[in-house]
Amino acid sequence: MADKVAPHSNGNVNEGNGHVPEIQLIIKASTIDGWRKGVCLFCQEYFMDLYLLSELKTINLKVTTVNMQKPPADFRSNFDANPPPILIDNGMTILENEEIERHIMENVPGGHNLFVQDKEVATLIENLYIKLKLMLLNKDYVSINRLLSHLRRINLHLEKKNTRFLTGDTMSCFDCELMPRLQHIRVAGKYFMDFQIPVGLRHLWRYMLRMYQLDAFVQSCPSDQDIVKHYKQQQNLMLRSVSTKKHEELETPTFTTSIPLELDLQDE
Repeated sequence: MADKVAPHSNGNVNEGNGHVPEIQLIIKASTIDGWRKGVCLFCQEYFMDLYLLSELKTINLKVTTVNMQKPPADFRSNFDANPPPILIDNGMTILENEEIERHIMENVPGGHNLFVQDKEVATLIENLYIKLKLMLLNKDYVSINRLLSHLRRINLHLEKKNTRFLTGDTMSCFDCELMPRLQHIRVAGKYFMDFQIPVGLRHLWRYMLRMYQLDAFVQSCPSDQDIVKHYKQQQNLMLRSVSTKKHEELETPTFTTSIPLELDLQDE
């Protein structure tokens, strides 16, 4: 297993000389090299949540990647067959996604500020990822249009809200949930379908630009090559894609964090 400490980890004592807890998050490693960050939406989501808290110096964050193709003996003995994400806090191990969210919200210092209640936003981003997978599987105009319609609804929400993020001017758990899925839409959609988020969705692009400028996203994001390989490994996609001869393991990792050149959003 490979360990990483969040850049904003601040030792063991905060400014008030109080104890700062260390939180360990175990995430999936790349299926390409077995050690860098791999593709797992929940892993990245919780990585972002906890990274934001480490920036606020309420926790020390330690992130560990584990190669699930060849898990080390100590991982198998400690966690049996449970896949990441796995959260460890003061000797307590949390394995289920819903329990991890609840633990961050209720037990991790500052976590309650991330998990805001907003039924409108929760409904808005629900099922976006399913629409991506259906588009990649079906490769038809119906699936493409359903994904586009969903992206337009998110764009309209951001336009009406007129805030930096989904629920306001500070990030919430919903942003940590949405942005990794938008990244998969960009990278996998482009590779398999030549699908691109329309430049006309300016509010969505402005939102993505802000996210690309945040360490919480950049530090947690897997490479484009890992995202592509993840979908190649999905059932049926390998058989149905015409682009699977490319060998991602031979490429230098790249990360799509730019916006279309025709968009000038820096000063908006």
